[in-house]
Amino acid sequence: MNRWRLVAAAGIAVFMAQLDVTVVNVVLPTIEHEFGTGPSVAEWVVLGYVLPLIALTLPGGRWLDQVGHRAALTFSVAGFGAASAAVGLAPGIGWLIGARVLQGAFAALLLALVPVLTTVAVRPEMRGRAMAVVMTLGPLGGVTGPAVGGLVIERLGWSWIFFLNVPVSLLVIAAGRPALAAGARPRPPGRARLAETALLGGAAATLLLALSLSAGHGPAWLALAPAAVPFALAWRRLPDSRPVRALVGSPGMAGPHLALAAEMAAVMSVQFLIPFHLQRSGTASPAEIGLTMLAFPAAVLATGPAAGALADRAGARAVALAGAAAVTAGLVLLLPIGAGWGPADLAWRLAVAGAGAGLFAGPNQALAMARAPRDLLATTGATTSLARQIGVALGPALATATWSLTGYGVPGMRAALGAAAVLAAASVLAQLDPRALRTATPPTATERHGA
Repeated sequence: MNRWRLVAAAGIAVFMAQLDVTVVNVVLPTIEHEFGTGPSVAEWVVLGYVLPLIALTLPGGRWLDQVGHRAALTFSVAGFGAASAAVGLAPGIGWLIGARVLQGAFAALLLALVPVLTTVAVRPEMRGRAMAVVMTLGPLGGVTGPAVGGLVIERLGWSWIFFLNVPVSLLVIAAGRPALAAGARPRPPGRARLAETALLGGAAATLLLALSLSAGHGPAWLALAPAAVPFALAWRRLPDSRPVRALVGSPGMAGPHLALAAEMAAVMSVQFLIPFHLQRSGTASPAEIGLTMLAFPAAVLATGPAAGALADRAGARAVALAGAAAVTAGLVLLLPIGAGWGPADLAWRLAVAGAGAGLFAGPNQALAMARAPRDLLATTGATTSLARQIGVALGPALATATWSLTGYGVPGMRAALGAAAVLAAASVLAQLDPRALRTATPPTATERHGA
């Protein structure tokens, strides 16, 4: 059996799950009109998916460490496909939001599982290339979501955004199952997992509410965010939190997690801001705005696969560091943005940042997985997925809050892009952990888990 089929299946799965984070943004006005609801309710079509991504990722990853990979793949992908069909068939807004929550729950399991499947699929000396393929497709799904959604709505209707996940899910299962051993059967999660989910869900819901309200009603609502702290402290006291805290706190592990959260927040800030600039300046049509934004994912696709080969030769840390530096450079180049800047001025700068993102994603994930204990691979996949989703949620909210300080003018746009550049620079600094440089092993053929 060609184990690269499993890598391809994992890549398609993560593309599908990440695409569903952003694809729904373009369908919200249609859903709002069709179900006769307002923006504040329609927004939960987005948040209903993101909430379980944050709340269930850690307990889901711990649970996946105890079941066989074949059963885990079948359960998570089949559940995601079934929930997607339920969204498309929704007769009302309540059903739709509930189905989106269920879809997000299975996506949380799927995103925690994908790095594990990629890690076990290939030999250690090929792992950087395999992870680069998968981690290139993940961000690509997120940033191409709005463009894909627009085309599907125009040709087939909004429900087909979700119906198309069903045949894709069947394809992933058919490609991935033969390459995996049966392993242990899934068991229902115990009370400890449910308590962990409730506490993380409370913290996530509070943060998402604060970010949502701040984006719509002003940055003063960010004052609600500290209310998440009691939930986080209560989770920290749980016995099940100890392995997670020990994992993230071990030498070499904090850097990839912090870098990932900061880089995703920076990228999503820019993806949120640039279309507004082009629309308000009147320098581009809707089609030209879409083509301009495609410069970023096109550059990701160009450099992502090469990043894996480079990581296998030169070490993942060096390639990830170069990628984060390139993202920072691309965002710094955007700082002088002016009212007259059009698609040509922005596209090449977005391409610089996209090229860096392609270099960063796969090697950074390979670095984290290589440093993880063998019995905590799914937990590591979960913690990195959580870091990614925090960045996805945080970026647009921080961009909106910063932009609003000057009445949504060009100076505020520059300030928001400056904040994104600072986040990108923080992703570089996070990788310069002195403990990691002294003690961690690079993810090449001499990785910790290599055979």
